[in-house]
Amino acid sequence: MVVLWCGANKVADNIEITARGIRVAVDLTVGMLARIEVERDGRMVAPFHSAPWAADPLPVAGAEDAPHLARLAGDFFCAPFAAADVEPAPAHGWTANSPWDVAKIEQFTGGVTASLVLGRQVMGARVVKRLTLRDDHPFIYQSHVFGGGSGDIPVANHAMVSLPQVGRLSVSPKRFAETPPQPLEDSPSRGRSILAYPSRTNALDAFPMADGSSVDLGVYPIGEDHEDFVMLVEAEASKLGWSSVVRTGERDVALMLKDPAILPMTMLWFSNGGRSYAPWNGRHRNVLGVEDACAYSVLGHRASIEPNPMNQVGIPTAIRLDPHGRVDIRHVIGAAPLADDVDAVTAIHVEDQALVLDTGNGRSLTLPFDPHFLTGGR
Repeated sequence: MVVLWCGANKVADNIEITARGIRVAVDLTVGMLARIEVERDGRMVAPFHSAPWAADPLPVAGAEDAPHLARLAGDFFCAPFAAADVEPAPAHGWTANSPWDVAKIEQFTGGVTASLVLGRQVMGARVVKRLTLRDDHPFIYQSHVFGGGSGDIPVANHAMVSLPQVGRLSVSPKRFAETPPQPLEDSPSRGRSILAYPSRTNALDAFPMADGSSVDLGVYPIGEDHEDFVMLVEAEASKLGWSSVVRTGERDVALMLKDPAILPMTMLWFSNGGRSYAPWNGRHRNVLGVEDACAYSVLGHRASIEPNPMNQVGIPTAIRLDPHGRVDIRHVIGAAPLADDVDAVTAIHVEDQALVLDTGNGRSLTLPFDPHFLTGGR
């Protein structure tokens, strides 16, 4: 089912897409999956974040040049990821900062697909967002299709998990984790970062900090009053990239899934009150961004398409548009309730038409899943 309505600020049209057990609200002004709710086993869970100002009337101070900041919530698609320093656009590109139109709603037996079209072109490409929900699947199957266009561009999905209590992050095997050359925030008057920059390690449970100590990136929070960024690079020959964030107090899990051949990086954004300027004002707290990407860290469009330490060793940092065809970027995001005694996910794998989460001590959680979506039937 699909419902259109006018947002609380009486400005932005929104669309709500539902299937049995899942409901998604999309803010059409910026293409953001603003609210994701999953109902399963008699419980409703909604682990994804919404900024404290997201429902404020427009304009939002500090978001004048980047509309996505005014409505920051849930998940959105970046093209380019980070700075748009090749083709003029706000940070994270027009896909995250300009309106989308509803092109088609397709009901099918057991689900629904909504197709949205970006009102602007990106590098000469028409961009279509397709969101599919299936009855009893606790997932959004989303794709972003670039039709035509030319050149290379870094892309990312930008999921954000709300962690008011302890969170435990688990990920598919990675080659290494590294911070960019400079901290996200390094001005005492504006904010601070606490990790070591630059730094690289394959020990995610002992990442170097600026003070010489180390921290486990898998246990949230890693600190107070800070903003930090880490790029994780998928292990070679990986077939399924996955991230899970267990919210131990809320007894639920947020899930992000990708094809590592298309999106070889997972960017972690630790946002916990480390920015003092608008719209953040020290109030953006308890957030973990889990951003599946093909990009060179957070360094922007130009750095991602020029020679860099990643693409020079064969790790792609941008996708190439096809002037005569289509490029399809697929991603899955979802959530599920957990039993009271589950505090971590140790592994994830696909079995037939299901996604199996290993939760320790020989136990597992099995969720309905389309195993062919991410690879497009490859």
